Amino acid sequence: MLALFKNNNNRRTMLCLSAAAILWGGLGLPVPAAAVQAIVQPVESSGNPVNASKESIWSARRGIYDQLSAATGIPWFRFAAIDQYERTIAKKGASDKPVTNRLTGIMIPAPVWSGPLNPDQEDTSPESITFFNGFGRDGSGDGIADPGNDADVLYSMARHLQKYGDSANDFNIGIWEYYHNGRASQRIAQFAKLYEHFGRLDLSGNAFPLPLSNSYSYRSTWGTGRSWGGARIHEGTDLFAPQGMPVRSTCFGLVETKGWNRYGGWRIGIRDIENRYHYYAHLSGYNKSISRGDIVSPGEIIGWVGSSGYGNPGTQGKFPPHLHFGIYRDRGITEWAFDPFPLLKQWENQEYRDLKNKNKKSATNKEKRLQHP
Repeated sequence: MLALFKNNNNRRTMLCLSAAAILWGGLGLPVPAAAVQAIVQPVESSGNPVNASKESIWSARRGIYDQLSAATGIPWFRFAAIDQYERTIAKKGASDKPVTNRLTGIMIPAPVWSGPLNPDQEDTSPESITFFNGFGRDGSGDGIADPGNDADVLYSMARHLQKYGDSANDFNIGIWEYYHNGRASQRIAQFAKLYEHFGRLDLSGNAFPLPLSNSYSYRSTWGTGRSWGGARIHEGTDLFAPQGMPVRSTCFGLVETKGWNRYGGWRIGIRDIENRYHYYAHLSGYNKSISRGDIVSPGEIIGWVGSSGYGNPGTQGKFPPHLHFGIYRDRGITEWAFDPFPLLKQWENQEYRDLKNKNKKSATNKEKRLQHP
């Protein structure tokens, strides 16, 4: 208990020092060395986030979000949402140089950071950047506006957002003014809502969309031809199951769409924190307690297997009952489908392993009770 008390006191001290560092740095006042060192704590067990555990990285990221929140009044989950959005749309390829020395993924283009008319597109002077109407600010109090410094980048974003106000609507306006992309505004608002609801960065974990049993079957049907409504390919996996079998959320996510689609019938779409859209189609009905904008967790019942679709609202029975499950990834401008079959097998196998371990643990505990009544 004493150790916990000391840790909490240390955390509050760090937040106060960090806030002071940012405020003093923004005002151009001298910053105490302790405050500068407090602004960004290193990832435990490694100075390189690539070599650290996910838990250490999440903890370190949450720390810097909290530090900037204490200094600016902007809730931590809004910083987290912007950072996560940038991470999900980052290009991945052999030619891309990974950022190995940063905790956050926000990348601000040089013309935006330094100012479009700034002759020095690698400028790190807060004064000249401001003169050329650049975005960059000094958030760590070291007199440098460095686009590769997490504190500087987040503080610069905070200064931009503060121009528009504190409400959720003001935040959305500020995001629009930065990205000029409605899709970006929507995604960041969704991510912020998820982080605020769960109160943590770790939203990993999935569930198979149907309750484990021997009454369903599926195989990879990705890319097979479909003719109803015009020639097209099948963007998903069909899981054949009895009419009325519960359909479960596969992720922590936010209900983005719900209603009738002439192809998918009664369908529901859920956006997860990795910017993936989980699509469930041909349902016979929905969980009536779930509406658009609601937040769901893995394994939560969202509807029931059916055979709706291929016609006007209410059309049923043009094919055997099954769940069509699709998954799409948003890359900022376009959204594309990919084969969900490998993920479905992974989630199903993991759930079977978890169930096996649970039963084994239960049997062990029962045996211990019998041995020691």
